[in-house]
Amino acid sequence: MNVKMTALPVLFVLAALWGADSWGSKDAAPGGRAPLELSLPLYPGGKMHSLAKDRGNVVLLDIWATWCEPCRRALPLYERLVKQYGPRKFKVYAINVDEDPDEVPPFIKETRLSLPVLLDRDAEVVETKLGIRVMPTSFVLDKQGRVRHVHEGFAAEFLPKLQAEIEALLDEKGQ
Repeated sequence: MNVKMTALPVLFVLAALWGADSWGSKDAAPGGRAPLELSLPLYPGGKMHSLAKDRGNVVLLDIWATWCEPCRRALPLYERLVKQYGPRKFKVYAINVDEDPDEVPPFIKETRLSLPVLLDRDAEVVETKLGIRVMPTSFVLDKQGRVRHVHEGFAAEFLPKLQAEIEALLDEKGQ
């Protein structure tokens, strides 16, 4: 386990202590920012999935771990968003960062998770590419694959804001 991942449980506890206020949003500038280049193995088969394949879609990336209780609450909400916005070219990928990928199958079975899961053992890729600090963290990408919104932590009462961000990106023309 790398040094940064060992800090994630501590950050998770801090975020939980902060409560709903820990769910923060940062808007990313769309202008000069390059599309996110990210390729990870898709669970369960291990076939590599590149986000470049999803250009033309608004994408939510949810960084989660099996030990993260707020992650457990967030994932079903994201599944409902896919049902609501999927026909309008919206996708969600649940990126698991557990040290032991054997933890993932029982979690998926127990929670009946149907979102596509990408595996990033020990957060090696997402730490480098996305600089995650809190679990869970979600990234909303525009149709060009650029990170437009970042949400650290999770609080269900912020769903209307997230929906507004998704709808605005889905409605963008010329993207």
